[in-house]
Amino acid sequence: MSTRAAPKTASTILTALSVSVGAVMPVFLFGGLAVQIADELDMRPSEIGLVSGIYFAAAGLTAIPAGRVVERYGAPAVARLAVALAAAAMLAVALLAREPLTLILIMLAAAPANGLGQLASNAILSDWAPGRHKGLLFGAKQASIPLCTMLAGLSVPAIALTLGWRWAFGAAAVVALLALLPTIGLGRIQRPARNGNGRVLDRRLVIFAAAVFLSASSVTALGPFLTTYAVHTGASESFAGINLTIGGLAGVIARTGFGALADRRSGGEFGLIAAMLLGGAAGLATFLFGEPWLLPVGTAAGFALGWAWPGLINYGIAKRYPDTPAAATSITQTGVFLGGAAGPIAFGLIVDHFGWTTGWTCSIIGLTLAAALILIGSRVRPAPAR
Repeated sequence: MSTRAAPKTASTILTALSVSVGAVMPVFLFGGLAVQIADELDMRPSEIGLVSGIYFAAAGLTAIPAGRVVERYGAPAVARLAVALAAAAMLAVALLAREPLTLILIMLAAAPANGLGQLASNAILSDWAPGRHKGLLFGAKQASIPLCTMLAGLSVPAIALTLGWRWAFGAAAVVALLALLPTIGLGRIQRPARNGNGRVLDRRLVIFAAAVFLSASSVTALGPFLTTYAVHTGASESFAGINLTIGGLAGVIARTGFGALADRRSGGEFGLIAAMLLGGAAGLATFLFGEPWLLPVGTAAGFALGWAWPGLINYGIAKRYPDTPAAATSITQTGVFLGGAAGPIAFGLIVDHFGWTTGWTCSIIGLTLAAALILIGSRVRPAPAR
């Protein structure tokens, strides 16, 4: 196979999007099917949060090393590894998860796939995506998260309530493997020259990492707990799944739309992110009423505003650190993953001891503080390239 300087645009886009979806499937499918899994494995809300929390903790601890692996070995090879690992984990859940401990161990093994897949996709888009559409494509790539949520929600009435949740995991493993097909189109490509050494850390990235930690810890409860909360308010399991699908669809549209908006602007991505976080906090406030008919409103706002910023922040950082896009975004991705770890665990414990209203109130406060940190970080100058 011949070596060329860059892959075709279609292969670049399809690979980045499909790898992102395949790599994150395990944890979001678990969230969508949490009610059915918890019933069979006899799990409490705090244990549901523990599974998601351990997954994201492992992803966070491996994110920075994953960024360096991408910079060293190239994004295409790492992307294929991420997809294969995620698919194997979902098949293992379907076949082997008979008690909570086994489920936790499998999700722990699946966690590195998330960081490897997301950072490989970031590098692919940063290096080879058309410049005039990078914001849109970064947003579309991050739309893989709510897309997985939407698919998880659909899997409840379509598969979990008819064939069983294990069949849903088995089917998802096959779907994830389809993400390997676009990588064939990459062929053998030359990696672009870098001026950096693959390592980057400065005060601005640390502030952004803290902001996304707070934000992620506040909204990652939507995935593993939203269906459980909907049933708690009196909604049916089918309605709970459909409501989650609504949130996923809203997130897909918002992440892509805000990315397209960034392409039309000459900057200001971070100010837009702060406004979105505040809008997400307002959306989650509707959950405080505990009314089933308000659930779609708060769910849509939570996903479309409070949880739609990852594409924008990856785009903004990759644009400002062009010599080390995977390494730079790995620092903020660490904040996302660690927030994803702390959020579900803390939320589950809060719900167990203080109730749902207190849990959602803490999420609202976290989003508000995250918006303030984003604005502070946007005013800090980055360190010079090394």
